[in-house]
Amino acid sequence: MSLVGKVALVTGAGQGIGRAIALRLAKDGADIALGDINSQKIEEVAAEIVALGRRATTYVVDVSKLDQVVAAVDHTYAQLGGFDIMVNNAGIAQISPLLEVTPEQVERVLSINIQGVIWGIQAAGKKLKSLNQRGKIINACSIAGHEGFALLGVYSATKFAVRALTQAAAKELASSGITVNSYCPGVVGTDMWVEIDKRMAEITGAEVGATYKKYVEGIALGRAETPEDVAGFVSYLAGPDADYMTGQSPMIDGGMVYR
Repeated sequence: MSLVGKVALVTGAGQGIGRAIALRLAKDGADIALGDINSQKIEEVAAEIVALGRRATTYVVDVSKLDQVVAAVDHTYAQLGGFDIMVNNAGIAQISPLLEVTPEQVERVLSINIQGVIWGIQAAGKKLKSLNQRGKIINACSIAGHEGFALLGVYSATKFAVRALTQAAAKELASSGITVNSYCPGVVGTDMWVEIDKRMAEITGAEVGATYKKYVEGIALGRAETPEDVAGFVSYLAGPDADYMTGQSPMIDGGMVYR
């Protein structure tokens, strides 16, 4: 229970990895603010957190909008009486050959995966500095932030950008006692990978499920990753054992990409 007394805001918390992170941080003692564009889903997760004996609040937020992210951080502090941890988890996939990707597709994925992280870092950093307290900012990266994948070129570029933002923010905020790190999952059995597999099938002509199966077969530990696998690592980054770690984007992928 290393997070007792801490307050965390998790974006993209309505499902998948974000939901698992919110629940794990709550199990480890934190009170949780849940941010997502889907109000129904975060209310359901909030009920799960309350059932664990922790406090929870929700806020509908589009992370591509700076004012909404700032408002989510302010809401967290106002409702839960503190602010210690920011998990910039919200993100989307984008599957398309680079020769066919459209300006609209590029704009959408960059606005969420890159701008969303920038606004999260900015809002959280300013709030923590105004409170004159230490804190943790944790960003969603990916193995695609260490290696570019075919048909995921734009998505990979956004995750490379997250690594750069994590390093730059870590250097800028270290003197204020704020650490900034990222987590880099591999093939996680979530709705995002269902969509990736479906689009890959449409583009390549492979059967639905074949792309997912191919990637899972390449995992050294022999199984797909679960959201809970990711959440356990994020809890470590959020806790005191990671106080001397900043600017890093480690992979937690079961053995797929090695650096």
